[in-house]
Amino acid sequence: MGRAMSAETDSRPAPAVPDTVPVVFEAIVKLQAIAAMYNRGSVTLAPHILYTKHGEIYLDALTLERDGQPPKEPKIGAFKLAGLSALRITPRRFKPSELFVPGEERYAGVTLLSVES
Repeated sequence: MGRAMSAETDSRPAPAVPDTVPVVFEAIVKLQAIAAMYNRGSVTLAPHILYTKHGEIYLDALTLERDGQPPKEPKIGAFKLAGLSALRITPRRFKPSELFVPGEERYAGVTLLSVES
């Protein structure tokens, strides 16, 4: 499949939307955790927001498990969506974390979808 090219002087291809975006959208809307491979390890994440930064799509999520173990302390991490593989929705539900601050300046004007907090 080809990518659309701009007819103007800018001949760079439009950024591709990874086919994982609809999966993450569904997980955010339904408040369901996602499982994926990240840095050669398995992770289970509670996705909170999908946004763009430097032309890439990022996911900020609460890590629920890494290689089958819960994290030492809860935190919201940033994951480059292109770095998550074998991504799928799990039946595990979550509540939005108090650690997530949707009004942060870094999300202004670049948010694709966010949990309702």
